Amino acid sequence: MMELEDEGTPLFDPARVFDVCHVGLVLRAVLGVQLLLALGVALAVRSPLQWALGMASGTVVTLTGVLLWLLLLCAAKRPLARLSPLLQWLAVLSLGAVCGLAGWQLLNLASDEPSGWFRLSGVAASSAALAALLLYWLKLRERLQRPADALARLVELQSRIRPHFLFNTLNTAMALVAVDPQRAEAVLEDLSELFRVALAETGSVVSLEDEIELARRYLAIEQLRFGDRLRVQWRLDAAAGSARVPPLLLQPLVENAVRHGVEPNDGGGDVEILTRSRGAEVEICVRNTVGAASRQQGHGLALRNVRQRLRLMHDVAARFEIERNEQGFVVRIVLPR
Repeated sequence: MMELEDEGTPLFDPARVFDVCHVGLVLRAVLGVQLLLALGVALAVRSPLQWALGMASGTVVTLTGVLLWLLLLCAAKRPLARLSPLLQWLAVLSLGAVCGLAGWQLLNLASDEPSGWFRLSGVAASSAALAALLLYWLKLRERLQRPADALARLVELQSRIRPHFLFNTLNTAMALVAVDPQRAEAVLEDLSELFRVALAETGSVVSLEDEIELARRYLAIEQLRFGDRLRVQWRLDAAAGSARVPPLLLQPLVENAVRHGVEPNDGGGDVEILTRSRGAEVEICVRNTVGAASRQQGHGLALRNVRQRLRLMHDVAARFEIERNEQGFVVRIVLPR
């Protein structure tokens, strides 16, 4: 069976929440802080003139502090992403307090009057509070973007599998037409159904029962091609058939088992598909025997795609395990019902 390659680009970059060096985001942050400043000054003064003077001086502090905070946050996004959530909050709030004090010192460059500790403490506390508010907004914004990113990633991953899947089944049908026309008719019926499913505009989830039916049709074609060399065993739990899974989850695993566990070996090989309901979870296993000739490295595309699509749909609630030994190769998936 093929070796599993590295995951590659992470599905959700933890540093993305701190990637704030974008014009649109900077404008939103500055406008939000200025709005809060305008409301705060309006509550503290009684005349429009005082409000204008307060806004003028306050803008020096807030604009300097916010822009410096955003710049430093963007520059340190990778180190910040590696910290625990608590340390992230402490670091960002401390950075906000320092940037606010820097803005305050810029405002008071022309003044010889020293700032008291009480006033400096107030500026630091207010700046830290604004930093906390901005960080909460950034984290909320990143979480809200995840479903759209997940959907786009699902489409990308599924589009990678479909051409490979259709190419192999079409070649199988062409070979069978030349060898046995009568058998080819049944194969073409299966192939027609495979095309229909693969080309349909499916949703982001399908039932495990549908995936099993698709795998059956694929193996029916391969059974005609390999004959007695392909020995398939189904051990299915009817209670697991209603589980929701990403589309084209099982077929690529079955195809890998045939290509790397049966096709390279003169004596063929065994493929076993098992499903089992275990309380609130469903287990899916695809096993294949491995001969000496089949121990060759591949690109790991199918395994990597299946693992990533499971993570997109179920996150940490799903488990994807690979076990290899002298007797065979096992892919085991455990996911919530």
